[in-house]
Amino acid sequence: MNQSLISSLKGKEQLSISMVCLGNICRSPMAAAVLAGKSFGSKSPVITVDSAGTGSWHVGQGPHPSSQKIWKAAGYEHKHIAKQFTVNDFFTHDLILVMDSSNYHNVVSLADTEEQRSKVFYLRNFDPDLKGIDPTSADYFKLEVPDPYNLSDEAYEATLAMVERAVDGLLQELANL
Repeated sequence: MNQSLISSLKGKEQLSISMVCLGNICRSPMAAAVLAGKSFGSKSPVITVDSAGTGSWHVGQGPHPSSQKIWKAAGYEHKHIAKQFTVNDFFTHDLILVMDSSNYHNVVSLADTEEQRSKVFYLRNFDPDLKGIDPTSADYFKLEVPDPYNLSDEAYEATLAMVERAVDGLLQELANL
């Protein structure tokens, strides 16, 4: 994990974080809902969160009904309209957290500078059990949040559990700055 970027966030009063998946209707809005819920009321830093997709298929749509049902059942409230990740997101966000290797490569390919690339992490890089995995190693797949699109509620619940664990790790990391 890029500790220099994380360390550079020390002392910031506000952080902007974007969650990114493929279509921006399942995983990334769920991750945004979890981070918004778990960081609500945090004074230092104040975290703003949004989400985006690397594809444009669902732009303007709400979240997948199963994804929203699962995050609401877990106690998270979040309003969401799908949008596509753009180069401008590198300028408006301090951290860009992706769900899988396809998202990682798509986002990094839009970066013009090393500084922009350094903002991109797998969300699960912050899971305490996975944070030692190099996203460029052969173990990268262990960092992925599988896409539950149109699968069972159990698949969405498994996604939520992965997201919550990673968000807890992220918030712990940020608290230690």
